[in-house]
Amino acid sequence: MSKLVILLGPTAVGKTRLAALLAHKFNGEIISADSRQVYTGMDIGTGKDLEDYNVNGTVVPYHLVDVIEPTEEFNLFSFAEKFISVFSDITERGKLPFLVGGTALYIDAVLKRYELSKVDFEKRKKELEKLPLEVLQKKLLELKPDLHNKTDLLSKHRAIRAIIVAEDSKPDSVLKFPDFNELVIGIKIEREKLKERIKKRLKERLQNGMIEEAERLVRQGVSLEKLKFFGLEYKYLAMYLNKEIGYEEMEYRLGRDIAKFAKRQMTWFRKIEREGTKIHWIAPMDFDAAERLIEKFLTTGN
Repeated sequence: MSKLVILLGPTAVGKTRLAALLAHKFNGEIISADSRQVYTGMDIGTGKDLEDYNVNGTVVPYHLVDVIEPTEEFNLFSFAEKFISVFSDITERGKLPFLVGGTALYIDAVLKRYELSKVDFEKRKKELEKLPLEVLQKKLLELKPDLHNKTDLLSKHRAIRAIIVAEDSKPDSVLKFPDFNELVIGIKIEREKLKERIKKRLKERLQNGMIEEAERLVRQGVSLEKLKFFGLEYKYLAMYLNKEIGYEEMEYRLGRDIAKFAKRQMTWFRKIEREGTKIHWIAPMDFDAAERLIEKFLTTGN
């Protein structure tokens, strides 16, 4: 059975760098579990730190980073679909996949093998509404030749609903996660130390062009409302650019909210643990401890 190493932890604990060092050691490739690093052009605010993937002059292969424009939509289904494809590709090439990030929902979905419907109801409804009733009737009868409830053929509204329900109940309508054994390594740090890291990293990002990055995104067509939708850094950058708050207030509120976000991440990780997943907690950048865990996992499966 395939194996998967999961490296999780709150923001600002050095997950990417440690994962790159480990992937380099164990002939692996990294799959990002970050809901915002998927977007192109959102580099400083999301903390991509692409130089972290460079180990001794070699770039460790990484996936699900810079795969979609910020004007497009990316959600849990999008992540699951791409994860399944990338995971299969990595394992087929004999490499060890590392799922790395702090988006707890994505990690939880992989660990629990969420069953996600391939049918996007709202999108499908809009598509079907463009068709005449006769075409909808034909489509419904093709899906359900033994249709008992003939009233579903009488109106577009009923036909559309019946078609979507029928499509969603097909055997291939659910995304299937592949089988694998997983090792979950978590990075833990004292809260006060984490707050200091967050504060220091935020200052560095503001000094290194995070505001200019937001301005560039706006020039490229990303609205201030869409920036706010991305949350945290981009929410406050949008408010600053819109002159709703000043620089000092932006920095203060942003640092405070990132610390709150890190606390929520740890709450979700502890929930994952309570629900039966064994998380092996290590200190930030403890390569030796992680190395021993992975060597044992590859040897014994535990």
